[in-house]
Amino acid sequence: MRSFLFLPAGRNFNTLQACNFLMENIYLLLLIGFIIGAIGTLIGAGGGFILVPLLIIIQPTFTPETITAISMAVVAANAISGSVAYMTTKRVDYKAGIIFAICTIPGSILGVYTTKIIPINVFDIIFGIMLLGLAVFLFLKGGEKESDKKPVTEHKGWVHQHLTDKWNIHYDYAYDIRKGIILSILVGYFSPLLGIGGGIIHVPAMAEWLLFPVHIATATSHFILAIMATVSVIVHITEGSYNDPLILKMVIGLVIGVIPGAQLGAYLSRKIHGKIIIKALAISLGIVGIRILISRFM
Repeated sequence: MRSFLFLPAGRNFNTLQACNFLMENIYLLLLIGFIIGAIGTLIGAGGGFILVPLLIIIQPTFTPETITAISMAVVAANAISGSVAYMTTKRVDYKAGIIFAICTIPGSILGVYTTKIIPINVFDIIFGIMLLGLAVFLFLKGGEKESDKKPVTEHKGWVHQHLTDKWNIHYDYAYDIRKGIILSILVGYFSPLLGIGGGIIHVPAMAEWLLFPVHIATATSHFILAIMATVSVIVHITEGSYNDPLILKMVIGLVIGVIPGAQLGAYLSRKIHGKIIIKALAISLGIVGIRILISRFM
């Protein structure tokens, strides 16, 4: 069978057979879910940044609402499973996580409703540009070593935190909670709008802008994501986004695969050099972003 990755990316051709094969092949859905869970949890991103472009390319008949509904369900399952694993490592900053998660909720609800009115071509262009921007940022700045970070400094209005993880590693850091709130409001809106979950934005922003240690940023982002994505899924359920039996089957297959994948990702997060992973992901994001944009303008 012809590989899905080489199917044309435009939305004006007949790929019904390919779409049906993906939705009805439970083993393929489990495999995709497992990969998304492992990679998404490894970098604290939820995996939506992988699933959404995949759906855009191989499921051209899906509306933005359907794509984001599927992605957010998978992201929620991934984030919940990954958060449980990260909690056992004691790397979740609960104070920051709860405050930032609460700030994402209003935006996440508004983002779900925005997907109902955004045109499909606008959705593709926005997502393609965002992927390219993230690719450039992660390639140039991602994976910075902890020793390269600025020392902890005290500022008025900042929160100073000290955490000790499961392996007795100590983390001392301080962050501007006002910047964190603003960041979370924006992430809350754009995450369900694009179906990406927000971790791909939250993790580098927390590490580079708020100066969180990378491991703490990854774990805390996943905790925030679990709350935010669950809210988005509830809104999608009330809107009937999962009423189609084929869509529901697709979601169930992906979610079942994501749960063990997230556990593997949390385990690998302390085994694999983060810089190498982030650079490879940056290149992949750039390629996917270019492909999506080319499909819109050609």
